[in-house]
Amino acid sequence: VQLVESGGGLVQPGGSLRLSCAASGFTFSSYYMSWVRHSPGKGLEWVSTINSGGSNTYYRDSVKGRFTISRDNAKNTVYLEMNSLKPEDTAVYYCAADVYYMGSDKTAYDYWGQGTQVTVSS
Repeated sequence: VQLVESGGGLVQPGGSLRLSCAASGFTFSSYYMSWVRHSPGKGLEWVSTINSGGSNTYYRDSVKGRFTISRDNAKNTVYLEMNSLKPEDTAVYYCAADVYYMGSDKTAYDYWGQGTQVTVSS
């Protein structure tokens, strides 16, 4: 099983990034997919989840209207489009998979990626 994130980097406040997470080794289309971030000052924070079919999406309040989660089950990939980025969005972003769980408890997920760094700074 692998979850491989990409797309992170350094961006100025107000900028945009698109994260991708490529999955392999499990039945991707049967799993809820989530993005969780970690920053030194805040610990793990759940960011967003999309259900297995892609019809329902969920966001933490601080990213609503700025971030969009999506998935392509044919490509076994989940995305996080991040717009109007703020310095407080700086973190390592992880994608995670579970049949139904969504939250910030790493141990509750079936699968967890290696993370991609997002830094928002001028």
